[in-house]
Amino acid sequence: MRVVGVDLGRRQIGLALSDRSGTLATPWRTVRGGGSVPEVAGRLGAVLRKLSEDDDGLAGIVVGLPSHLDGRPHEHAVRVRAIAEALELRTGLAVTLQDERLTSVEAEQRLALRERDWRKRKARLDAAAAAIILQDYLDAQLGAREVRSQKAEDRS
Repeated sequence: MRVVGVDLGRRQIGLALSDRSGTLATPWRTVRGGGSVPEVAGRLGAVLRKLSEDDDGLAGIVVGLPSHLDGRPHEHAVRVRAIAEALELRTGLAVTLQDERLTSVEAEQRLALRERDWRKRKARLDAAAAAIILQDYLDAQLGAREVRSQKAEDRS
């Protein structure tokens, strides 16, 4: 089952999808981000419900949680938490919050390697940042599975 990554920007919301195995994240699309918490959750919920009805389904949602470099919560974190909670209620899917520090910077650097035109990079930035958020989550899940597997082998 796939997992979707969400980068909740103020103007644009970036979305990324994992492959069926939950190993690789890929930028997918953007959704308009402005409006109240219920409006944003409604727009995202509609997109995610359609996605969960696909043959590949949807196992969960990973939402980037903004924080300052020193770890303090960013002022936008309250809104992100509220949207994440509303998404969980609307979709019935588990929502996980994932640290998103410097993901936009990393996405911009990666896009700059392949695309010289800043307008084209800007159009793809939010989905690329969502893919980095999702990939960080997937990598952490894979690492946790490997640790559990190793512990099980050690007990045998």
